[in-house]
Amino acid sequence: MSQPVPPLRALCRDCGARLAPSAARCTRCGSPRLVKHPELDTLAIAHIDCDAFYASIEKRDNPELQDQPVIVGGGQRGVVSTCCYIARIYGVRSAMPMFKALEACPQAIVIKPDMAKYASVGKEIRERMRALTPLVEPLSIDEAFLDLTGTERLHKKSPAETLAGFIRDMEADIGISASVGLAPNKFLAKLASDLEKPRGFSVIGTAEAEDVLAAMPVGRIWGVGKVFQQKLERDGIRTIGQLQEMEATDLARRYGTIGLRLARLSHGDDSREVTPERGAKSVSAETTFFTDISSFDTLRPILRNLAEKVSARLKKAELSGRGVTLKLKTADFKTITRARHFSDPTQLADKIYAAGENLLQIEADGRRFRLIGIGVSDLENADRADPRDLLDQSAERRKNAELAVDRLRDKFGTSAVELGLTHAARAAKEAKKQGDK
Repeated sequence: MSQPVPPLRALCRDCGARLAPSAARCTRCGSPRLVKHPELDTLAIAHIDCDAFYASIEKRDNPELQDQPVIVGGGQRGVVSTCCYIARIYGVRSAMPMFKALEACPQAIVIKPDMAKYASVGKEIRERMRALTPLVEPLSIDEAFLDLTGTERLHKKSPAETLAGFIRDMEADIGISASVGLAPNKFLAKLASDLEKPRGFSVIGTAEAEDVLAAMPVGRIWGVGKVFQQKLERDGIRTIGQLQEMEATDLARRYGTIGLRLARLSHGDDSREVTPERGAKSVSAETTFFTDISSFDTLRPILRNLAEKVSARLKKAELSGRGVTLKLKTADFKTITRARHFSDPTQLADKIYAAGENLLQIEADGRRFRLIGIGVSDLENADRADPRDLLDQSAERRKNAELAVDRLRDKFGTSAVELGLTHAARAAKEAKKQGDK
């Protein structure tokens, strides 16, 4: 007669052995990398976040970089996309201006991003996740939520054991490490995955959630950005523990619907489900200049080129959108966003550009800009896009002309037909490339 499997309270991450909670090392392989928790058998919501993803891929592909500080990002005028943990010791962080990153770590090796390579690795990891459970909710190229509820019968293992095996196999087969957060819901799982990076496996259980959250700053709550965090701090609320002591009705009276969310999340209560398919929230394109630009006339052709890129992506994906957002970054790294909305969704470059140009004209007041971008949001299917405009009789002609240009570009290439504005933008881009060299 087979012996019953003892409850899982401790697990070796290196060999998968089930251990007694009192174990200091694995009795099978001797590893000290154990994960212990009284709820380890019952938790099933995970957040997996690859460690320094782009930099890890570059180090994998070039072993000579293993012990070097590596920054993946643009040139002197760009920003840090990501950096390895060695570079982080020197104070380098994602989204930091490149010149500041190199001031902090002048010996760093800078590598331009290879997005095609990163996307390929990300896709392979995503497919491996989907082999564990169909409930995979991607957040970005290198992180996702997983719901492993009910997978014990399929894998003959608890979710914790399945996740530990997944990470071991990913490191061995793909050469990339990741950190895991395991919890009863998405909010706590995301917090847990950040606790022990890199190569972490952290657990936040239901019983301890409030105590773990209490000392954390309010900025750790999902949906609390920098501006709202500053507002809460001005109101004397700095820690999640302070929110726990407040009534939900009081928080709602102060901050509206977000106040109710603060009340729930501060106690570790998150009812959001892991949603397998996350549609794109927006489609956008942007560019950083080699030298700052202040002239409206110089910015216009660049904006037109970006609007055409966004339009092409929308058409390819059979999407349209009602919102257009202009993004600008000033010479002193302040980000400006301005938006307008249409009554009907669009996917036409002509309309996207016209909206962006109107917004740009207001902002181009002599300030120097280092970046410009444009995006379309409030996405929906393309079948309702750009209906006939009875008030603008020329709109239909412009639409048909744009679609005719699209057909020519599909057949002969994107440069087969160019407007004067886009030709100027391409010339500016070529000049930028020469400057980068």
